Amino acid sequence: MSRKGNIPKREILPDRKFGSIPIAKLVNFVMKKGKKQIAAGIVYDTFDIIKKKTQQDPIEIFDKAMKNTMPYLEVKSKRIGGANYQVPNEVRGERRLTLSLRWILSAARAKKGRPMSEKLAVELMEAANNQGIAVKKKQDVQRMAEANRAFAHFA
Repeated sequence: MSRKGNIPKREILPDRKFGSIPIAKLVNFVMKKGKKQIAAGIVYDTFDIIKKKTQQDPIEIFDKAMKNTMPYLEVKSKRIGGANYQVPNEVRGERRLTLSLRWILSAARAKKGRPMSEKLAVELMEAANNQGIAVKKKQDVQRMAEANRAFAHFA
């Protein structure tokens, strides 16, 4: 049974401190069990740490990190004639941001032994310098898409 009509996208309001929608999305990604104030505190502490360590605008660092971790291509599995092919596709803007945030957060959560705000700050600074786990993940996804370029005609 299929649903009728399309589901409208939810409007995400800009965050209170910086007035930025990507930062609001980051807060939502950090949030667990609906505790948004705690998540916002973690994100704002992260930006304070970045400001202290780099003496630069943390929003610029965040934007640079996002740019360096957003994939342009990804592979999707497609079944054709009994065989599964990894078909490379371009990534839409919304999904690029989502994947980037997801990879940065999972990389930060993988690090152990420090508060989340410090781990997230380190990962964002590494991503801004084109290093770190999230950037490696993006490169792996891009490499996979390039390797399967022969199946692009299935898209």
